[in-house]
Amino acid sequence: MDEEIKFIIDSAEESMQKAITHLEKELTKIRAGKASPNMVSGVMVEYYGAKTPLNQVGNVNTPDARTISIQPFEKSLIQEIEKAIQVANLGFNPMNNGESVIINVPPLTEERRKELAKQAKAQAEDAKVGVRNDRKSANNDIKKTDVSDDEKKNAEVDIQNLTDKFIDKIDSILATKEKEIMTV
Repeated sequence: MDEEIKFIIDSAEESMQKAITHLEKELTKIRAGKASPNMVSGVMVEYYGAKTPLNQVGNVNTPDARTISIQPFEKSLIQEIEKAIQVANLGFNPMNNGESVIINVPPLTEERRKELAKQAKAQAEDAKVGVRNDRKSANNDIKKTDVSDDEKKNAEVDIQNLTDKFIDKIDSILATKEKEIMTV
């Protein structure tokens, strides 16, 4: 196989893997019944005039399956953390005990489970679009190379096989997450 074509295929595979990694990261933010520090990872707190990720202004722990505890590095941040969690619209009602912010994670209703499953499907669809865009980009790069038509066709088949493999992997990840979300 031509070195240039091998490089194009390897680059496409690397880009497709990044789509999978991004999907897995995004799916950890979708809660599935038990409390996880990742549930509040997207929360940004107003800290001395700058928006700062929650995990940089305090320790985020899960003492049990239904509770998230946030211990701020500075006690003066408790109000800001509570406000940031409410603004993030995660469906949580934060409380404070003067020392830390506590979030009791309520059990999911059937309706909320279906909503979260739809969110997961949307994330998976975005990942599939990313993989297909990587395929299109790789095929365009292959067409620009100076190799025989047979080699171009073989390379396009390899890219398609790679795409199918990653799409199947995305479907598998989604099925696992949906099962996790829908399990009561």
